[in-house]
Amino acid sequence: MSETFTITDAVELAVVERSGFVESRHAGSAVVLGANGEVLRALGDIETPVFPRSAMKPFQAIAVMSSGVALRGEDAAIATASHVGTTKHTDLVRGLLARAGITESALGCPAAWPIDSTTRDELVRAGAGPAAVHMECSGKHAAMLVACVQNGWALNGYLDPEHPLQKRILDVVERFTGERPVASGIDGCGAPVHALSLTGLARGIARIATSKSTSPFAIYREAGFLAEAVRENGWVIAGPGHSDSVIIDRLGLFMKGGAEGIMVASADNGMTVALKILDGNLRAGAVVALSLLADAGALSRADVDATISELGLTVTGGGKPVGSIRPSYT
Repeated sequence: MSETFTITDAVELAVVERSGFVESRHAGSAVVLGANGEVLRALGDIETPVFPRSAMKPFQAIAVMSSGVALRGEDAAIATASHVGTTKHTDLVRGLLARAGITESALGCPAAWPIDSTTRDELVRAGAGPAAVHMECSGKHAAMLVACVQNGWALNGYLDPEHPLQKRILDVVERFTGERPVASGIDGCGAPVHALSLTGLARGIARIATSKSTSPFAIYREAGFLAEAVRENGWVIAGPGHSDSVIIDRLGLFMKGGAEGIMVASADNGMTVALKILDGNLRAGAVVALSLLADAGALSRADVDATISELGLTVTGGGKPVGSIRPSYT
């Protein structure tokens, strides 16, 4: 049976400190790539494959866009988002479906309540229930369906690994990461997910983040449009007040969190971090990624500190600050 790295191959990345007492520790692995793709820093095991989970979405979006679907701006951003389900998010998803004449019933992701509590409360008051369009991956699924219509591929079975769309996605993953996945599985939304090393994942994200929409090569032009869309529409990628959106808006990073402790982040100069927190809890992912980029000189420490203050990492006791979640790697 394939598996990710073990606790003995991990290092401590972050701690939770309460009243001067270290209450919890997060172990994991992380890699920092330089602007030319070289490994600047390795913490723990960076070669044993991990499932990237939602950090796969940029590759999936590029596969859609390079298949003849012109996604730009907010439409491109929603295709790679893990959104919280506000009305503005679901309007974008429904807009994608409408442009190809697809109904919401074609979405293959599970029905869900919005993560955004205000929107969820509004739905409850209106007597509505969970729906696939509210699920955080619905933008990705809508984009996949549009690609199927565009190319004459079957809508039924679009999540099957043997479907032409999924084969195209796998090709994009291999092209950008330079790796052939050693294992594949089914993500929480029902789409295939492919295991990659943290090094390969970082390499692929760096290639997307540094692509230009003026590239002479079509697939890199689409990657460039995606990178622009993410940086210009941070609110779409998660939602107001959520860490990915806050960081993109404040620091201009190409950034994507994933379930089970995955985080990728790439700065303008191409320096890129990929990490996995082994216990699957992502609460320390953003602060570790930002700290590593600051250490590498890709971000100013002052800008990072100011952004971290907005990420809700303060530990409270009786409603008052008594500690924080902070990096602890050496």
